[in-house]
Amino acid sequence: MPIRLSRRHALTLTAASCAAPALLRAQTDPWDRVRARAAGLDQLRSILVMQDGEERLAVALRGPGLDTPVNVKSVSKTIVASVLGAAIDREVVPSVTARLDAVAPDLIPAGAAEGVGAITLEDLVTMRAGLERTSGPNYGAWVASANWVADALGRPFVAEPGGRMLYSTGSFHVLGAALARASGRSLLQMVRDWIGTPLDIQVPPWTQDPQGFYLGGNQMALSPRGMAQFGELYRRDGEIGGTRVLSAEWVSRSFRQVTRSRWSGLGYGYGWFLGQVGGDDYALARGYGGQIICVCPARGMTVAITSDPDRPARSAGYFGDLQAMIENDILPRAA
Repeated sequence: MPIRLSRRHALTLTAASCAAPALLRAQTDPWDRVRARAAGLDQLRSILVMQDGEERLAVALRGPGLDTPVNVKSVSKTIVASVLGAAIDREVVPSVTARLDAVAPDLIPAGAAEGVGAITLEDLVTMRAGLERTSGPNYGAWVASANWVADALGRPFVAEPGGRMLYSTGSFHVLGAALARASGRSLLQMVRDWIGTPLDIQVPPWTQDPQGFYLGGNQMALSPRGMAQFGELYRRDGEIGGTRVLSAEWVSRSFRQVTRSRWSGLGYGYGWFLGQVGGDDYALARGYGGQIICVCPARGMTVAITSDPDRPARSAGYFGDLQAMIENDILPRAA
């Protein structure tokens, strides 16, 4: 026999059925979509998203946990850039316009092309030294050489110093060696004392060249939380926890475009790739395989991503997937 509902009961059930999906939506984690998209990228190992200084998403999908240092590859370049800023703040070097022959003349090898000594620290930190690259197909032969600094500086000019960007780990290695000469301290000591200690970030020793210079631009290790903390330093204009680590001027200049990558199309400042989404600027530290620190000050957001360090992440491939996730799924949540 059919059950007849009164009009009052029918209205009550209708209201309840409408409220249930809304309640379900309210109980759903708003970051589930990002988590699911990250899980679908088989190279991705961990992702940590911070907004206004609070962790919104922190998950290690594969590999080591969020507090274990991992190889961040060329994110190391951004770390070295921060050391340059700290060295200028401490008057170890006078400015980014200082020439190599004034900061560390003994690093320039005999037989180097005319004009090598005039390369500035800014040319090195923006990878506009003009010398033949040591990255890409030249990387293996470079690190197999007997003197990495001399090899990098002994290469021919293929562009004008201060001209176009030539992505080259050798530029950052020379920069790190020059700062070591100027300070009388190793790059490891500078990274630890000037960046790691005030941020409470663990920085293990990493690769050294035959002369004992720590590789400036590759192979450093940071934990995902350490990466996020470093990003937060830049998001907060160089001050964190009440401690001034970098000058606000250095952070501002780091996020100012000086050149542009021919590969990704992104701008490039002092160690940071620069993009924009929805009218807001963001900065990326980027390493081989898909190691990323993303900072978007206008939206109060910092993102750290680690990935398999042995698989490539090209702009038209996996890195493009990560950039799309950042631009389309993560940063819009703060809009």
